Amino acid sequence: MYILAIDQGTTGSTAALIDRSGKLIAKADNDFKQIFPKPGWVEHDPKDIWFSVKKSVSDLLEKGFEPKNIHAIGITNQRETCVVWNKKTNEPVYNAIVWQCRRSHEFCQSLKNKKYEGKIKQKTGLLLDPYFSASKIRWILKNNKHLKSEVKNKNLLAGTIDTYLIWKLTAGKSHVTDVSNASRTMLMNLKTLNWDLDLLKLFEIDDSLLSVIKPSNDFFGYTKGLDFLPDGIPITGVAGDQQAALFGQACFEVGESKCTFGTGSFILLNTGNKIIRSRSKLLTTIAWQLKNEKPFYALEGGAFMCGALVQWFRDQLGLISTSSEIEKLACEVQSSEGVDIVPAHSGLGAPHWNAEARGLISGLTRGSHKSHLAYACLEAMALQNVDLLFSMQSDLGKKIKNLKVDGGATENNLLMQLQSDLAEMNVIRPKNIESTVMGAAYLSGLGSGFWKNMSELRKVAQTDRIFKPSQPNKLVKDRKLRWQKAVKKAML
Repeated sequence: MYILAIDQGTTGSTAALIDRSGKLIAKADNDFKQIFPKPGWVEHDPKDIWFSVKKSVSDLLEKGFEPKNIHAIGITNQRETCVVWNKKTNEPVYNAIVWQCRRSHEFCQSLKNKKYEGKIKQKTGLLLDPYFSASKIRWILKNNKHLKSEVKNKNLLAGTIDTYLIWKLTAGKSHVTDVSNASRTMLMNLKTLNWDLDLLKLFEIDDSLLSVIKPSNDFFGYTKGLDFLPDGIPITGVAGDQQAALFGQACFEVGESKCTFGTGSFILLNTGNKIIRSRSKLLTTIAWQLKNEKPFYALEGGAFMCGALVQWFRDQLGLISTSSEIEKLACEVQSSEGVDIVPAHSGLGAPHWNAEARGLISGLTRGSHKSHLAYACLEAMALQNVDLLFSMQSDLGKKIKNLKVDGGATENNLLMQLQSDLAEMNVIRPKNIESTVMGAAYLSGLGSGFWKNMSELRKVAQTDRIFKPSQPNKLVKDRKLRWQKAVKKAML
């Protein structure tokens, strides 16, 4: 028997089968089109998303697996991306607006001008920004005038992508979400775990559009009426992608943290049942909630340019042909020899939150060459995370001992060693770096009885390698001071 994990991401969808030992048996993935109607606008066609999920599951099963051996389904998804659809026709009323989209910036700025930012942060743990779903849903409703009567007649439904997929998988029987995804909409109250009536009024969203919020390993519905899966498979695990990665890394205890190295890097720190209000401009979010238990919360910080910095190094500078070459190039030198790169190409995220900052290369000499730049590139990826970890330690009030890592860039051993040295903590890389998929599978397995408890999951999660700090303290301290000076230059 297997758990079918569906990972619906920003550029594609993955389907994977995980067995009881926690081994990823097989997977299949399919990309879909990115839509950019205007500068700063990003959309997805919900039909493309659904087709990519169907195709990935079908491709996976065609590798010789019987659907009857699927014990349950787990879903993880791009979090803040949202869609509105007509529940009678099952048709989307507009394209999904993607988390990266900035079209509602002016509206968010108007709320800031009216001093709503503090109230929103207190209720949701989030910074007032078009990144989150609320202003996106409002935009769809306000900019499609014909929808006014549909809202009045309660014909419309809205949700993040998990909600839309579950609706499709269950033939419209379930309109649900989990707490981790709901916490990213800017409409859910962190304390009550319910949609907040004040926020619904502020964003002009009728509560009839919104789904039922459930624990992350609850029962979300059965498959029904599909041409690629049989009826009756239970959906028993749902979480947003970063929270799924935290769970997939078995970061079950307070103070455990993970970093996902993707296009950007995202660090989540488990704060247990306690809501910690960040003094460092980090986000407070739901990590997960298990059935009949109190929710677990997390602090979150993200850097915009992580893997994207290597892509820039490859595509814009042309100094490498493939992303994996950067490690070999950087290993030709022992250090960056004073060269700094601050990857503020799209501004700086947490804890700086400076949209006007711009990318910077400094410290060049006649002796500088591309290997020094490659080394500085990897250091920059690690140092951004050090800023986030330092802020998290400050908010938590205790030192973080270990950082668990996942994502493609974690295969770079030099980057992982630099991360350990500069963060001054152990960096733990798992054997399976598909932590997002594993998190969806673990939650579904707990919800369906495939695994009995968290202790069993800890045994399933296996470590590949632990990177330990190896640099002298003074050298590390001097390097971080130089980084801070470079960051200040980037913000001038």
